[in-house]
Formats: sequence, structure tokens, C-alpha cells
Amino acid sequence: MRDLHTHTKYSDGATSPEEMVLAAIDMGLEEIGISDHSYTFFDESYCVKKEKIEEYKREISELKEKYKDRISVLCGVEQDAYSTEPTTGYDYAIGSAHYLKVGETYYPLDLSDLRFRIACREGFGKDYYALAEAYFDLVSQFAEREDISIIGHFDLVAKYNRLSHIFDEENPRYLAAAKKAIDKLIAAGKTFEINTGAIARKYRTVPYPAPTLLSYILEKGGKLMLASDAHHPRNIAFAFEIYADKIGR
Repeated sequence: MRDLHTHTKYSDGATSPEEMVLAAIDMGLEEIGISDHSYTFFDESYCVKKEKIEEYKREISELKEKYKDRISVLCGVEQDAYSTEPTTGYDYAIGSAHYLKVGETYYPLDLSDLRFRIACREGFGKDYYALAEAYFDLVSQFAEREDISIIGHFDLVAKYNRLSHIFDEENPRYLAAAKKAIDKLIAAGKTFEINTGAIARKYRTVPYPAPTLLSYILEKGGKLMLASDAHHPRNIAFAFEIYADKIGR
């Protein structure tokens, strides 16, 4: 078993890379990938600082060697759609959208329920389906990037919609936008995460992507992988045993 989506103190995680590696060893994982957030010039609060990027790569390289007889350690990056940093020097890159840019403003989508609603009100005139259409269009652009192999938390836009109190995830506009993006990403050979991070943090009761979208990916023959999006050692490989059958299929 492997988990390639994890975070450390280099970005918004709780512990060091070595603590994450040791936890993965204790859990019996065969491979662990550290994938801290790429530097974004418009928000430095959650990502690897520009001056720390080479240190990050170097530390994980040292861990690869140190624990090579116990676990395979990979150095990855979760590349935001608006990040201008290169992805060279990493073993893999996860493509994720955490913001939507409207005009000159970058609106965060997963910071809080309130900030999400502000983004919709100010950026899209309270039209949540217009926001979703813009979001899925942005995610679909990873299809054109050869350096991105994995698509992170595909429907992150629904993070605060646990009880469908903001919008209807079965609405035709929402599903059409999501499926259009899925089709484009599958055609480009991208792998979709079954991301359990929001379950671990009590935001959702199902992983990303939601069941309807996951079923569509399976129907279309899309590639899938399990990912915990762990920000703490205790959440590495969270609930993988529950969703492992999806990978088998």
C-alpha cells in the first residue's frame, strides 16, 4: 500500500517529513510520498516558502537514502493551478485548484465556509453553479500539462456542501461541468485521487470525488489511486481499507 498525498511543516502540515515517514513505516506502507504545497506568490500562508524549496527537496532525498531498506520515499509537490513555480526536481506532481481568480482577486475555496460564500457572492454574483463551472474548467486545464500526473481532490468545490445546503451536486449544470472536466482529464491519461482527507478532518462523510462523480470516472475507465491528504501522521492512509475495492475495479 502507498500514500502519495501528505503534508509536513514545510507547508501546512503538523510534523516533519521524517515523522511522516516513520509513521508510514509503522503502518506497514510500502511507499510514502511527501507532497507539500507549491509556492504561490499571492498567498504564502500555507505553502512551502520560496527560500525553503531546495531544503525541502534535499531533506526528503536524505530520507530516501536513510530509510531505503524499510520504505520507498518519494518527493512530490501539490502544484496549485496558479502556482508559477516549476515542478522540476520532484518525483511526481499533483495538480490541485485551491483558488479561483476573478479579476485581480484570488478567492480561496477551501479556507472556510464563510470565505467560500464570499467568493461566490463577490466573484460570481451568488451563482454557485457559475463558480463550479469556473472551478472545473480550471481543473481540466491540468490535462494540458505533461508534468502533472495526478489530479488532487477533484471536487474540492463541494467541501462545505456536506448537507447540500449551498448547492445541489446533482444539478445538471454542476454535473455537466464536472463530467466535461473528467472526460478531458481521462483522455489525457491523468490519475484521479480517491481523497479521504476531508473525511478525516470531519468536513465530509464521503471522499473526493463524490459518489456520482466517482461512478462516472469508473464508467469511463479512468485511473484511480488512494490518497489521504494527511496533514498529521495519524491520518496517513486514512480509511484506505474502505475504498481499496474501487482501485481494484
